[in-house]
This record gives sequence, structure tokens and C-alpha cells, in this order.
Amino acid sequence: MGWWPFSKAAAASEESISPTRHERQKCWESRDAYFECLDGVGIINAGTEGKLCSVENRAYQSTCAQSWITYFNERRKLAFAQKDMLAQANAQNASKR
Repeated sequence: MGWWPFSKAAAASEESISPTRHERQKCWESRDAYFECLDGVGIINAGTEGKLCSVENRAYQSTCAQSWITYFNERRKLAFAQKDMLAQANAQNASKR
């Protein structure tokens, strides 16, 4: 019965192919190059750089799945926020001594 969303027929039609090891490596390399470019121009939020890093961004967009791009971009923002919070906490701890 194909109408039940958890049936084998529904699962097979919605199943996606996982990227190969080589495809994942290319994605990570293009992500690293793009983020390195963003670091070079001082931009934290990916996608807000305008025409800066456009070559790296095109490679990143073409080699990574959209869900991965969303995850990596959010993780980048969180990492910078965490870095700032840790620096503030360390400054507060140093001032209390």
C-alpha cells in the first residue's frame, strides 16, 4: 500500500543517494576556501558578503548539498558567538582575581 507514508514504496521513492567520500571531500574543501575568504574580508555571516568571495561561494554552492550549506553557515555563526562568549567569560574571571 503506497498511501501509508512509512511503507516501503514511499521510502524508496523519497530515498536520496548519499554523497561519495570524494564528493564530501570536495564539499569540505570548497567550504574551507569560502570560509577562509570570508575570514580574510572580516565577514561572519556567510551570504552577506555581496560580490566579495563570489568565486569561492559559487564553488561552495555547487559542491555541497543545500542542507549542508545551511548547517555549515549556522555552525559558523555559532562558533563565532561561542568564541566571543568565552572571551568575555575569561575577561570576567581574570578581573575577579
